Amino acid sequence: MPFDLQPVLKGELLWLRPLRPEDFDDLFAVASDSLIWKQHPHRDRYKEEVFKEFFREALESGGALIAIDSKDGRAIGSSRFHGYDQEKSEIEIGWTFLARSHWGGVYNGEMKQLMLRHAFKFVNSVIFLIGPENFRSQKAVEKIGAVRDGSRRDASGRESFLYRITGSGWLMSSPA
Repeated sequence: MPFDLQPVLKGELLWLRPLRPEDFDDLFAVASDSLIWKQHPHRDRYKEEVFKEFFREALESGGALIAIDSKDGRAIGSSRFHGYDQEKSEIEIGWTFLARSHWGGVYNGEMKQLMLRHAFKFVNSVIFLIGPENFRSQKAVEKIGAVRDGSRRDASGRESFLYRITGSGWLMSSPA
């Protein structure tokens, strides 16, 4: 069975669905907060012209998902599956951002739980590539059980910390 890079995933707090071109305005309304990008390698992604490029790449990736708050149906962020490697039985989860109103762990935690549950139907390992200065994201993936496993160049060629969760390790640490 091939990896479905754009599933619809539903949780209690949010749901994820494939990103569509008509989502630009709603997602940019979230991304236009400069504080979201403060520790990110692309600190100017809050600017419309820069975000347009990010959004175009997300659509072209074939793995981008928009996060919708279950309470009010509003866009609160996005994430992406990328770099599926069938031989290594590995996929990356990344490009994740959330509205600051939804920071604090529970929304990101549920988003990652939904994505990990889906990924581990197809692969044995999920990786996260995080900029060395992005301490907030490093802590967030450690919180869900990822372990630093060296470094690797990201899709843009920048050296990034590589964090990994294996299916067996995740099953032991994830809530029932």
